[in-house]
Amino acid sequence: MTAEYVNPDYVPEPEKVNTKRGLEGSVIDTTSVSKVNSETNSLVYRGYPVQELAENCRFEEVAYLLYKGELPTALQLSEFEKLERSTRDITKDCLTVIKMLPKKCHPMDAIRTGVSFLGCEDERIWDSSPAVNYDKAVKLLAKIPTMIAADYRFKKGLDFIPPRSDLSIAENFFNMCFGKVPEGEIVKAFDVSLVLYAEHSFNASTFATRVITSTESDLYSATVGGIGALKGPLHGGANEQVMHMMLEIADPAKAEKWMLDALAAKRKVMGFGHRVYKKGDSRVPTMKKYAQKMADMTGQQTWMQIYEGLEKVMADKKKIYPNLDFPAGPAYYMMGFEIDFFTPIFVMARTVGWSSHIMEQTANNRIIRPLSEYIGAAQRSVKPISERK
Repeated sequence: MTAEYVNPDYVPEPEKVNTKRGLEGSVIDTTSVSKVNSETNSLVYRGYPVQELAENCRFEEVAYLLYKGELPTALQLSEFEKLERSTRDITKDCLTVIKMLPKKCHPMDAIRTGVSFLGCEDERIWDSSPAVNYDKAVKLLAKIPTMIAADYRFKKGLDFIPPRSDLSIAENFFNMCFGKVPEGEIVKAFDVSLVLYAEHSFNASTFATRVITSTESDLYSATVGGIGALKGPLHGGANEQVMHMMLEIADPAKAEKWMLDALAAKRKVMGFGHRVYKKGDSRVPTMKKYAQKMADMTGQQTWMQIYEGLEKVMADKKKIYPNLDFPAGPAYYMMGFEIDFFTPIFVMARTVGWSSHIMEQTANNRIIRPLSEYIGAAQRSVKPISERK
């Protein structure tokens, strides 16, 4: 009996599983970083409810949690802060690159370029060992606020304010942008927003970073990809669009009619709805609480009154509720930030989540390569140009 020949180079066709467009409802991998629970409208980081973290922990503690898997002890937090604060400075070359960018370029383009330049400066670019990737992650956490603040100052024709090592991440960012640290309540509201924005499972930008990482590219390249995805108005850029919408409405008395007209015209209303949450974003109540505190402190009740009017109509007519971008936009505006810097602030926070996923992907990697269903022309032969019609 002749033995059956087996081709050693044969690779069987992968099992095909059809999914919805946009991968909606598809589970493509496992993660221990965070969980978005649509049934209970909850979000947990490493098992901790995000609203509890926002109220009880500073952003630095949450960053450590996402990187390391556990909340830090007092000693661990002190060592982590020492490491982060010691690497906030950026080189003169990096500062020059940011300053040379066109004044009209979006701040997201500036921070994307800045992160890419950081990668060019790092001689360990191809070293993705756990220790080196962790060091790179902390480096990005420390330097991204400095680059954003530098761009903020340069676009206003102001001098760069170097980072300080005696301030928290939130305090330091305010000082680099405005030359002073505001009241503790404002710092707390900003810090809360960073915690809430830090991580959100396999969202578009995080998935982009994992796809790039799966090719064994470097952490900086993956982060640049995340920034590119976050820039879009259907993702991170929504917080900017929310504030533009509120400025367009301007008068709280016009909010309900504006929303009714927008719904009648089937206009896309930014800051509402979510692919996973169906009964409301679990982060919204906490951020709305601090947005209201900003209104109380600054006397800018207009934006929260418009908020209430828009929210009511959307809930009554469509049973669709705000996502985090809806309260974050006016909160940042009342803190004094320019609208086009809202999404870079999002980057400040989300770099922690991205890095955590990049490190997780690296530890148990398989290249992400889905299939597609071809719907083009059937296979055909090429005709000579003289025979083509």
